[in-house]
Amino acid sequence: MNYVDPIALKLGPLEIHWYALCIVTGIVCAVIMAVREAKRLQMSEDDIYDFVLWGVPLSFIGARLYYVVFRLDYYIAHPDQIIAIWNGGIAIYGGLIAGAIFLYFFCKKRHLNIWRYLDLAAPGVLLAQGIGRWGNFFNHEAYGNIVSRITLEKQHIPNFIIENMNIDGYYRQPTFFYESVWDILGVIMMCIYRHFHKTLHNGEIASLYLMWYSVGRFFIEGLRSDSLYIGHTSLRVSQCLSVVLFILGIVLFIYVRKKKNNTYQRNYK
Repeated sequence: MNYVDPIALKLGPLEIHWYALCIVTGIVCAVIMAVREAKRLQMSEDDIYDFVLWGVPLSFIGARLYYVVFRLDYYIAHPDQIIAIWNGGIAIYGGLIAGAIFLYFFCKKRHLNIWRYLDLAAPGVLLAQGIGRWGNFFNHEAYGNIVSRITLEKQHIPNFIIENMNIDGYYRQPTFFYESVWDILGVIMMCIYRHFHKTLHNGEIASLYLMWYSVGRFFIEGLRSDSLYIGHTSLRVSQCLSVVLFILGIVLFIYVRKKKNNTYQRNYK
């Protein structure tokens, strides 16, 4: 088996994981995108940096707590593993929920338009998700059911991914790759949309994010073999939440489009 080593660099006792590097790279790219968009919207860059300072750590905590709660039996038996996020085990939905809650109070305290900040952040957040998914590749996790190598080759999946999906003697669906591609396509879609719609409604881009990501996550989650479930049922947590967020995205899109005095313009100069 041609596994990729999850450790990127060793400095004495210190080990730097590819998983962490992927996540950090995604966050940096998201911040860069947000800052560039803030200039077009004539919004304060300092507000973005201040939010990132607190919002990112809180989002990580939320992502980990979400994962731990739905695998509570394991972590009660192995409490020392609760903080071992370098081995994987963070749920993006938990991070998004925690980040959104903090953003609400952040904007309320500074008298900022939360919908406009959600629009500003949405493409960058989705890009960070797409990049961060490659951490699953290096950790050999978030994969799908057993398939044949021929099946993967017919999908024109790069050989290095196919080889790394040979786990315990069986080839697996690279669901991390499917989601990464879906996320990147979503970023392109949102960037094109806001480029050709100079006048936007507050919350419009955020609603597109909710619809796009939830649709992809719903179907991709159905292929995974490591899903979180609601109790002892066969209901996958992420699929149920995806349905809720998709409906919310549709309702939000209709609402913001009909609401009066709810537009803003992007400056291309």
